[in-house]
Amino acid sequence: MTRVVDTDFLIIGSGISGLYGALLLSEFGRVMIITKEEVTDANTSYAQGGIAGVLAASDTFESHIQDTLISGAGLCDPEAVRILVTEGPAHIRKLMELGAAFDQDDTGELDLGREGGHSENRIVHSKDLTGKEVERVLLAAARERGIEIYEHQSAVDLITCYHLTENAYEPHSTPPGANQCFGAYVYDRKTWEIYIVRARATILATGGAGQVYMHNTNPDVATGDGVALAYRAGAVISNMEFYQFHPTALYSPGYKTFLITEAMRGDGAILRGLDGDPFMKKYDERLELAPRDIVARAIDAEMKRTGAPHMYLDVTHLPREHIMAKFPNIYAHCLDLGIEISKDRIPVVPAAHHMSGGVRTDVDGRTCIENLFAVGEVACTGVHGGNRLASNSLLEGLVFAARIAEFIGSSSVETTRRGVKSWQKDGLNNAEEWVLVQHNFNEIRSVMWDYVGIVRSDLRLDRALRRIEMLSSEINDFYRRTVIQNKILELRNLALVGKLIVRSARARKESRGLHFSTDYAENREPSLAYTNLQRNASST
Repeated sequence: MTRVVDTDFLIIGSGISGLYGALLLSEFGRVMIITKEEVTDANTSYAQGGIAGVLAASDTFESHIQDTLISGAGLCDPEAVRILVTEGPAHIRKLMELGAAFDQDDTGELDLGREGGHSENRIVHSKDLTGKEVERVLLAAARERGIEIYEHQSAVDLITCYHLTENAYEPHSTPPGANQCFGAYVYDRKTWEIYIVRARATILATGGAGQVYMHNTNPDVATGDGVALAYRAGAVISNMEFYQFHPTALYSPGYKTFLITEAMRGDGAILRGLDGDPFMKKYDERLELAPRDIVARAIDAEMKRTGAPHMYLDVTHLPREHIMAKFPNIYAHCLDLGIEISKDRIPVVPAAHHMSGGVRTDVDGRTCIENLFAVGEVACTGVHGGNRLASNSLLEGLVFAARIAEFIGSSSVETTRRGVKSWQKDGLNNAEEWVLVQHNFNEIRSVMWDYVGIVRSDLRLDRALRRIEMLSSEINDFYRRTVIQNKILELRNLALVGKLIVRSARARKESRGLHFSTDYAENREPSLAYTNLQRNASST
């Protein structure tokens, strides 16, 4: 008999969105957070940059809104952007009340930085480890509040109407939008047990999917779990073609990819070719402060034009004391690799960084599945459009986590404690075959990097889709026949997310923002033409 755990609110993920949402939801009932590694293994902890917000007297909401809309390549939802910008500052102040130590200038005021695409200094930061500081503060507050956090727990599938034992929908009979979420099947990696969590509301806060690409800035846990869970349950997945490549990851073959924060370019860093010449003037009048999609394509173009393995980011014209004070983590990491960045130029290449599409939600975080919410990088709220504006992501996590809590607190989000089918999956532990399946992990990532990267074409996308569908079929066959373990869950999700990215990219017949195809002209005219993918929930 499968063990059943009841809670009011199940949150899957322990980054800024999950922790902040848990704090606010704890006023309305019991909150249970599950996270598949340790609680700090989240994209939030790796965020070097900061949080964008209108906090200076010289700044305006309208300026931040326009910067976001321009960066989003004509695809942002204006209502969602206005909500993000106007409600954001209050939540940044809330973090400060909780104890977040953001950098201050000599007068004691916030030391606001500027990053690509922003027309004003509006980025709050904590040196070059802002995400780690935010995670520290929120985790301390959650523990003080007594919120239950369970580590090494992986969501296998969401529980929907199809999984009920009483009055269950017949297979293939559930129309889109008529489904409900009752919680999730969860795999306990410590006991190898799969158990049921039933909840009034389930919130996906699982972050991104950077591991779908060979070169990325994300932690190992970023395997697109939330998007895969939601898609299998029947939710709408939107704009997956818009995967943001951070322009400046440290080029260090043989070492794990390391991000060089956008704040460096905001502080005056210059992009140069191997010959030492700056090149951004050829691509955009905003130079190094152009939006990320433009800068990443410029670096990619220069590498292809010259055959160089990387470009340089140069801060050697800045005082050493200033560099060490503002970017101590980057300084120390580069020094460990023999690069003294106050004297040596930093070799950089683009790397996959942020999923700007995801599970489609409204401005209250609701998906098309009743009682299922999504927030943060896993969600597509419409605020990022075709290209995320720098430092809007942590802001998005705060604002829309709060809106979910407000919606739940002011409405009658309730589910009957329905009977749920026990987990029936059995399988064998075939170690020899498992070794072969593990190779699929790197093959997926290589295909995505080679064919679905910064510059695409229909031919490349068609080739990628054929390969990933074949790999996905092999992985799903192995999943059905073997015992559950975390790696096969991640691999199953990764293959599905890769397929969704390729299908979305193939469906967009234009170049826009982060999706640049050699087959179609660039278009930045305002549009709400999202690419939407959805499956029938009963075919899980």
